[in-house]
Amino acid sequence: MGAQVMVEREQWQPHEIVGRRVTLRRHGPENLAAVSRWYRDPEVARLTRYQTRPMPREEVERFFQTRLLEPDSVAYAIHVRLTDRLIGLTTFSALDADNGSVLFHITLGERDVWGQGYGTEATSLMLAHAFERLGLHRVGLSVFSFNDRAIRSYEKAGFRIEGRLRDAIVRDGRYWDEIQMGALRPEWLQRFDDELTSRDAAAVSTER
Repeated sequence: MGAQVMVEREQWQPHEIVGRRVTLRRHGPENLAAVSRWYRDPEVARLTRYQTRPMPREEVERFFQTRLLEPDSVAYAIHVRLTDRLIGLTTFSALDADNGSVLFHITLGERDVWGQGYGTEATSLMLAHAFERLGLHRVGLSVFSFNDRAIRSYEKAGFRIEGRLRDAIVRDGRYWDEIQMGALRPEWLQRFDDELTSRDAAAVSTER
């Protein structure tokens, strides 16, 4: 593996990660009510869960305590930066320090913000955290093939489709695939360099 994975607490879990339109912030107990509402939403369940039913309250509370509040977890609440409104959550799981990989998860629980780019920015911030701060090599995720909006968002942030589990889930009376996606540090850094080069070239052209 190239760069060693950084696991120091202050690097692994900064209190905030600030972007242009969203802020990622460590969860507090006050977020439980919103998280419970999101995961009991049938549409959120349809898009994110293998089960067709929403997550039971007891399961939500267990998830909140063990995955979101756990001191060693990498889990953030997604806030709109301008208003500080809580709109979703994002986490890493299954850290493999030996191989420099991790799994990425995101849920935008407030439906009225879907399609506005907040999820894409939050995803980009988590990729930057993984590759720049933590020195990880690979970030993976899975998404159902009917969730076109999420797939486009992930691709825009830097993920690529790597494969699929065929007919992995039943939704709306038919089978759908589970799409496997991944982002690699060298590709992500090259893409970032290419974007900087394009912006510099545009600036030079404007100055002429």
